[in-house]
Amino acid sequence: MNLQKVTFQNKEGQTLVGRLELPVDRHPHNYAIFAHCFTCNKNLSAVKNIGKALTSKGFGVLRFDFTGLGESEGDFADTNFSGNVEDLVAASDYLKDNFQAPTLLVGHSLGGSAVIFAAAEINSVKAVATIGAPSNPNHVKQLLKSGIEEIKTSGKAVVNLSGRDFTIKKQFLDDLETKSLPETAKNLRKAMLVMHSPQDGTVGIKNAEEIYLSARHPKSFVSLDGADHLLMNKKDSVYAGEVIAGWAQRYVDIPEESNLKSQHQVVASLDSEDAFTTAMKVGNHYMIADEPTSFGGNDFGPSPYEYVSAGLSACTAMTVQMYVKRKGWSLENIEVHTSYGKSHAEDCEDCELDSAKIDTFHREIKLTGDLDEKQTARILQIADKCPVHKTLHSETQVITKLV
Repeated sequence: MNLQKVTFQNKEGQTLVGRLELPVDRHPHNYAIFAHCFTCNKNLSAVKNIGKALTSKGFGVLRFDFTGLGESEGDFADTNFSGNVEDLVAASDYLKDNFQAPTLLVGHSLGGSAVIFAAAEINSVKAVATIGAPSNPNHVKQLLKSGIEEIKTSGKAVVNLSGRDFTIKKQFLDDLETKSLPETAKNLRKAMLVMHSPQDGTVGIKNAEEIYLSARHPKSFVSLDGADHLLMNKKDSVYAGEVIAGWAQRYVDIPEESNLKSQHQVVASLDSEDAFTTAMKVGNHYMIADEPTSFGGNDFGPSPYEYVSAGLSACTAMTVQMYVKRKGWSLENIEVHTSYGKSHAEDCEDCELDSAKIDTFHREIKLTGDLDEKQTARILQIADKCPVHKTLHSETQVITKLV
């Protein structure tokens, strides 16, 4: 996991704290912002699962705590819905200034309502996905019904939500009443995905219908059948994330993968700005070679010597299995563990000199099956006869020409 802690300032100058999760095997092709539910935070399991599903498809995902929640500064009692929208705009500005402007907004529950309003203010956003979102922010009043009268008469009240006490002020309620989500959704003119569970007991499915009907095409609806409001079942949140990732790729710009062609078995291509991250076409397969971060690479793929070691491991396993099948021996599985390094030659005269070191592959083989000692000994002999092994031991030549 490539996870970074990030901080940025909201409109009031308070520090908001988030986590930026990046794909482990590539640079992000697009960035997304996730808005969590009312009184939740960035570390809700559903938020993490959806984020991981997006990063697995190449998105960079910023999830952060709204003002007054989680690790972010500020007093929740002094916040309102408009403040959440402003926090999303601040998060967008942070990505724009430090990485790349976001093209996708994802919001859960009240966060879903917030991303619709925020998308209207963030020009770079091309797609919006909501999960269990209320069609009117004023819906939150139903969650506060135990303290509504006190808030109206005293200006504030302590309300227990999901086992936690929160102070809610009248200005929060007043702000909710000024927001018309249907009108905002109607004028948004950006791709929208509405996701909702028919069994959602917190925000009824009717809300999804109202959002969907208000939005303009292109718009989509996906039922999260059987899920609860917070998507506490991991399967539900992972599914939601995978659907969002697949849907969003239709509306955001994704650079085409390198169309490498060659008359040779392997071609590698490296641009000057890519450090060591090298695109390769190996046979009919596309892959990445890289170096570890400690060596200045991005660690997006195996190093060149790891590929050589991989070739030795794979060839050894194939050769042994082919041999034992021909013999009719019982070998259920073979594991070949290989690593590369430089070691001193055993009988060299100048072992302290770097030039005295030789390339060394350390290979360990694990056999699972009903084999006797004689069969096992023979298998180890066969391992040393695999084609890649023999190539590494033979005199080779590399003929280079400019094309």
